[in-house]
Amino acid sequence: MSCLLIIDVQNDFMKDGSLEVEKANDILEPINNIRNNCSFDLVVLSKDWHPNDHISFASTHSKKPFDSIVTKSNYTQLLFPDHCIQDTKGSEINKELIVKDKDIIINKGMDIEIDSYSAFGDNDKKSKTELEGILKKHSIVNVFVCGLATDFCVLASCMDSVNCGFKTYFIEDCSKGISKNGIDQALQKMKDNGIIFINSSDLIQNKKNQ
Repeated sequence: MSCLLIIDVQNDFMKDGSLEVEKANDILEPINNIRNNCSFDLVVLSKDWHPNDHISFASTHSKKPFDSIVTKSNYTQLLFPDHCIQDTKGSEINKELIVKDKDIIINKGMDIEIDSYSAFGDNDKKSKTELEGILKKHSIVNVFVCGLATDFCVLASCMDSVNCGFKTYFIEDCSKGISKNGIDQALQKMKDNGIIFINSSDLIQNKKNQ
């Protein structure tokens, strides 16, 4: 039983978005190719779904983007431009991405006081989304992860997937990251934790051969 987990393919992270990830739009075609050529028991899409004045916004603290603060729970929070505010165009999943009626949407980052990189829960590990429960309810064994950004939300989701006991795959050409150094560190951490690297063409071929 397998799940395709698509992380944060939202307008604010795409071309001309408030927190644009370089070449983010390049992942649309390979993800859509997977959707058109592979079947999964479950497809889940995560969304950043922040309230106004979220703790991750530099504007909330009168600071510059990519400064950092220490939160009340003693967690170092990197600050970003305002992004993915609830019910704004920037928070919407990009319209060029294939989304089907039966797909499941997971909202994250709704607590004003803590950020949520991972689709599984908050950064302080105190609160979870419903994702783990959904995967286990559907007897999912393999989780294929892709989206934005490799060095933040994709990495965190991959790590939580492994820690929850799922065999986890990172789809390389369906993901983009923010900084080269951050991406390199993220990829190494994934490898060190047994996450399997695959690209969309191999995934499609493997599915066809099953």
